Amino acid sequence: METTRHFTATVYIVESGAVALHHHDRLGIRVPPGGHVDRDELPHEAGLREVYEETGLDADLIDGTPAVDAPAGQVLPRPRHQMLYDINVHDDGTAGHQHIDHVYYARVESREIDPAGDDEADPEVWEWFDEHDLREGDVDSDTVQFSLEAIEAAKTDASIADE
Repeated sequence: METTRHFTATVYIVESGAVALHHHDRLGIRVPPGGHVDRDELPHEAGLREVYEETGLDADLIDGTPAVDAPAGQVLPRPRHQMLYDINVHDDGTAGHQHIDHVYYARVESREIDPAGDDEADPEVWEWFDEHDLREGDVDSDTVQFSLEAIEAAKTDASIADE
């Protein structure tokens, strides 16, 4: 049986040492902004679009991708992680649908969530989680790991920018 794979992008947004997560009704877990990469998008563009649609916030990627002198090419922001998630698993254990997720970290300047998309979750489902909340809460282990990494990346990136 053939497995359908879709490219997705997820962005862990950080503001003052906390990340924004919302409870996803269908999945039953807390997740950051993210979604499918459209045909005319690059993964990082999709991630930033999803952040804006889902939260109304403009995000700046925390990007440590080195420059490359490539006259015929363009360096793209490197995702912090690429993950393969089984979305639809058949009774025999094979995956019928998978997401190839590009995980990015970004900074936002506000915690005022006001979704810009028409069919997005209400602002009330979003919460900001700091390091303590992440370690003590009911958040999946990969989401905790990526959230803590994003918080640390925002601290490190800010200290480099201050030099």
